[in-house]
Amino acid sequence: MTDPERVGRPPSPTARLTRATADGPAAEGAGGPTSRSVPALEVHDLVAGYEPGLPIVRGASLAVGTGEIVALLGPNGAGKSTLLKAVAGLVPVESGRVRLGGRDLAGVPAHDLIGTGLAYVPQTENVFARMTVDENLGLAGFRLGRAARRQRIAELYALFPDLGRQPRLRAGRLSGGQRQMLAFARALMGGPRVLLLDEPSAGLAPKLAGLVFAKVQEVRAAGVAVLLVEQNVRAALGVADRAYVLVEGRPRIDGPAAVLRDDPEVAHLYLGGTPGGAAGPPEPGGAAP
Repeated sequence: MTDPERVGRPPSPTARLTRATADGPAAEGAGGPTSRSVPALEVHDLVAGYEPGLPIVRGASLAVGTGEIVALLGPNGAGKSTLLKAVAGLVPVESGRVRLGGRDLAGVPAHDLIGTGLAYVPQTENVFARMTVDENLGLAGFRLGRAARRQRIAELYALFPDLGRQPRLRAGRLSGGQRQMLAFARALMGGPRVLLLDEPSAGLAPKLAGLVFAKVQEVRAAGVAVLLVEQNVRAALGVADRAYVLVEGRPRIDGPAAVLRDDPEVAHLYLGGTPGGAAGPPEPGGAAP
């Protein structure tokens, strides 16, 4: 999927943030990432929940390829955010596997996942409100040397110019869209291979939501695998390569995003609407600048 805004322009600043593997982006299709390479992220028969013996995620399996956006959709209470948190080490895992580039991380706590190439952006409380924009980014890049940290921050300011114009502003004074961009930038400070996004458009006006999704596409173009939980079905299917529909804690159906978007039975049974999903902002390629 090509972002029309990027055609004929110099490479995005994201090209310097991450490195794609030699295999390149994964192919689109119901079978998941191309068999040419190991998926960037693979979840197999995952069972997880907040209380022992009361799982919310019940045997979920999915895969995300390098340079691929995969949307995780479904009705409220399906376990989408819980699945994301379990992958990120924030919810106890009872059984199953979470493999990142072939390495099993199931049940590893979040603080031990630092440096593995996995980054997670929660829906709320995702920045330090009393710290400046610059301080938020500097803290997120604490593992980098001073010179590398400043270089990475400069790259991110190029990607998110609104942040670059006010580096000394406290995060609590940013608009909702700017806060989301800062949370996104914080996650990119470590150069992740896999990015987990939980409801990135929540509470944003359509124009700002479109800008957020446009940035997601830019990051995907740099080779990052993105697993996205989003209630705005139309917008999510507009940017994703593939999607899984989660029902009662496990994927009930999956396939290319374009196919699911136009399937009336999927829309009626699982997404609470008509083909194309719930009303929402235009697809990011057509978002206003």
